[in-house]
Amino acid sequence: MDLLRNLPLGLYLEQPITWLHKLDPRVKLLWLFSFLAAPILATSPWRIALVLMLITITLSAKIPLRAWKQQMGWLLMLAGFVFLLGAFVPDSFNVKYQPRLPSLEPSIAVTDYQYVLLQIERFAITRRSLELAIRVSTLIFTVIYSSNLYLLTTAPEEITAGIESLMRPLRRFKVPVTEIALTLTLSLRFIPLVLEEVQNLIRSVNTRAINWKKLGVKGAIRVWMLVAERLLENLLLRADQMANAMTVRGFTSPNTHRVQWQQLRLKIIDGIAIALVIVFWIARLLPFQLISY
Repeated sequence: MDLLRNLPLGLYLEQPITWLHKLDPRVKLLWLFSFLAAPILATSPWRIALVLMLITITLSAKIPLRAWKQQMGWLLMLAGFVFLLGAFVPDSFNVKYQPRLPSLEPSIAVTDYQYVLLQIERFAITRRSLELAIRVSTLIFTVIYSSNLYLLTTAPEEITAGIESLMRPLRRFKVPVTEIALTLTLSLRFIPLVLEEVQNLIRSVNTRAINWKKLGVKGAIRVWMLVAERLLENLLLRADQMANAMTVRGFTSPNTHRVQWQQLRLKIIDGIAIALVIVFWIARLLPFQLISY
């Protein structure tokens, strides 16, 4: 089991360099916030449109299939399972729809509105349950995949440089912006180390050919508690090694030992992306403006 390949969460795709890689990290962060905030009070068609937009962006960027097929595949399976579960679960509305006004003449057709859309024995899909299923399933896919797509196409140094640039006005309020950026950089760099340690411990357990049936529930829990304890010890050891490496190199504070990995400059493609995000929010907020009138 190779977690670094089967579960590449939070990992950066260095090659090939797509048009998403070339975007400024601040612009990509603006788009990420847009995808995270747009589902709030959004209708079901809008939520479905966000999912289609993310899939279209992934395909247009020509990201290798190996980098996103498992992530998108598992997410689509999870979203599909949540959709089916939410669609068939009772919506807590114990209502039987009846027409408000009886038809005066036999020739007048009764309205085609139906609250129950599909009935399979004791299970039913109603308009309310279908709407809830679409909302929850699309929200799960949008939140997780948009964040992962941002991490996949943006280097950790670019992320921290972009956040530090956006947080620069907070220095007037004595907010340690540089320290926060450094902590975030180390955290992002630590994610592959965590996956590697988990992978090594799982392999060590598998190579011992433990008979789980003989151990029973208590024995299995005891073994996994020992594995979790060992994992914590290894992670603390890695963190201590990282701290010692920084100390040996004379690192005292981020302000005195700053290394500029990225020079943030807006390009033409960034201007186009900013214009598109403005159009995106105009289209998103237009229904609210029409309702207010």
